[in-house]
Order: sequence, then structure tokens, then C-alpha cells
Amino acid sequence: MSPITQHEDRPELRAALQEIVDSGVTGVSLRVHDERGQWVGSAGLRELGAAGEPPVDGHVRIGSNTKTFTATLVLQLVADGRVGLDTPAADYLPGYGLDRRITVRMLLQHTSGVFNFTGEVYDDGTIVPGITSTIAGKEWVDNRFRSYPPEELVRLALSKPARFEPGAGWSYSNTNYVLARLLTEKVTGRSCAEQTRERILGPLGLSGTVLPGTSPELPAPYAHAYYRYEDGGRQTTVDVTRQDPSWISAGGDMISTTLDLHTFVSALARGELLPAPLLAQMCVPHPESGFGLGLRVQEVGPDGGTVLFHNGGQGGHAALMYSTPGGGRTLTAALNYVDDAAMSLAGAFQQAQQRLVDAVFGGGRTEQARPTG
Repeated sequence: MSPITQHEDRPELRAALQEIVDSGVTGVSLRVHDERGQWVGSAGLRELGAAGEPPVDGHVRIGSNTKTFTATLVLQLVADGRVGLDTPAADYLPGYGLDRRITVRMLLQHTSGVFNFTGEVYDDGTIVPGITSTIAGKEWVDNRFRSYPPEELVRLALSKPARFEPGAGWSYSNTNYVLARLLTEKVTGRSCAEQTRERILGPLGLSGTVLPGTSPELPAPYAHAYYRYEDGGRQTTVDVTRQDPSWISAGGDMISTTLDLHTFVSALARGELLPAPLLAQMCVPHPESGFGLGLRVQEVGPDGGTVLFHNGGQGGHAALMYSTPGGGRTLTAALNYVDDAAMSLAGAFQQAQQRLVDAVFGGGRTEQARPTG
């Protein structure tokens, strides 16, 4: 294990990383910034069958942490007076047949009810498939270099029955954030990627963060991502580090590093990216899910402290991103693992998340999430 410390060693963090690797995760790198300084370390393997730990600040597909960037961009347009949070999204996106009861706020908080284009999993275990995603096994592996225009993802989702009436429930749907992406592009006449670079990445100096579009490449250094499927009774594990991420679009396509995620989430929590009233709205949790507007909000620790966070996984890569309000303490992590259609590492992912939160924020329980886009 390779820690880089600026003050003191953190044996509890070393132990947490080793427990995560022992649970079945291929590799993990962790960055903590708090009152005790900075601590960065890694454990496990960068690549199956080869020696070497994951790079401590390598590039990783950050999955649904992308949503926090997209939500921040939308809220910046709200601050500029160009978008209304409680305006029907259909006003900005004519031509899609959106239910006019769906507001911009509902997209950001996952209360729109729109079908999730990567597939819906219902409480009784029923799965309604969408596009060929990571729940599809070998079919996803064989099609992982296919490109999807965001409009195709949205039109597929809107051709399916809604999960519930707008505002009547909460359900995580990647479609909400592809709609948010298209909304920013319609309002400004510029790509979401261009706006994100200009308004967020550039000002914060996030040089390790990439909006890849349809490019399958991942900048070096990185740890490898894997996917396992069964075909004819035989299990096959494939390196899926290279893949076209347009299948998840603004629901989870971005690439970043633990350093850039630390810089981003701490700046967001300090109020450097949004006016205070909008940041406050971003951090109001939905009672069912703890999800605000592109951020989750949870109480942790014996003293009832609050953390703002998101996390996500995307085809063998995952990232965690946590901050206290004000940005005084952050935890960012990158994981590489062997994904599969059954999401068999979901439990290990949840335990890894909780183990790190316990070590950095002093215990308590946080909302747990599966390693899906």
C-alpha cells in the first residue's frame, strides 16, 4: 500500500483500503482532506494478472458523479435567469412530448417519473430493459463501442410508460440528466461539454477531468476496469477500460481524478460555484431518498454531522465524492472492479462506501448505492 502523507500516517485509512480489497474489489485509491491534512493512498491491483497498485491520482470513469456537474451547470443557468427551476421542462425542450407537469427541478431531483433508459428495476424484481447497458451481460460487452446520440436515449425512454405521475414519487433515472443536458444545450446553443469546461472545469483548474463524448479512450494513468459474463456455461472476464461512454451520456459519462473531484466538491460546498440561495436548494434532501438537486444529503457520525455526496459506477470503474458543508473535510475515492449483469459486487461496493465514511467522518450510516451508472 502506497500512502502519500502531509502531516501524519492514518492507519485507520490503510485498514479501510485493505478491507475493501479483501471484499473483492480489484483496486481502490483514496484521497482525504481534513483538519489533519491530506492523505492519499491505494491498495489492490491496477491490472489483473500484473503487479502494481492503482495510481493514487489516476483517471477513472466517475459514473453518476457526472450528475453533480450537470446539476451545477443547470443551476448556474438558473442563477443567470435563463432557466426556471419550477418551469415546465417542455418549455425548453419542445418536440419531445414531455408531460408539462415535469419541471426542471423534478429532473434534477429524480421526481419526474420518466423511464430510466438503462432499464427499470421494480420493487418486485421485475426488470424492464432499455438500451443495451451493463445489465445485459455479453450483449453489452459486444456493443460497448456503439455510439448513442442523447436524443435517441431520451426518445427511447419517453416511448415507455412513466414509473409514476410527475412529482408523485422518487426514482433514480438517468433519463432525467440526459434531458438536463439537452436543456442546457437548447437554452444556450452550445454543447453541455463546452459549457462545463468554460464554467466549471476551467475556473477550478480541473485539468484531469474529461467530457469524453463518444471517445472510448481513458487518459493515462489509470487502473483497468473489467466485466464478467457467462456464455454457454462458461464465464469470461473482459477488460472494458476502453468503451464508448455515450450509452450513459450525462447520466455518467465523465472521467476525472480523486484530486479533481476533491477540488470540485469542496468548491461547490464552499459556495464558489453557485449563489448561496441556489446552493441551499441543491442541498434540500427529498424525504424518501436524501437526494437534493444533483447531490445527496445525509446525516452521519455520532454528533449528527451532515455530508454532501454523490457516487457512481460505470462498467468496472466507480468513484465516491463526499464533503462536509463548507468543504472543510472531503473524501474522494476511485475503485476498479469486475462488473457483471447481476451486479454481484454491489454489496462489496456498499460496504466499501460505508467503511470509508466511518473512517473519515466518524461513523453513522449514509445512503448506499449500487455500482451502476
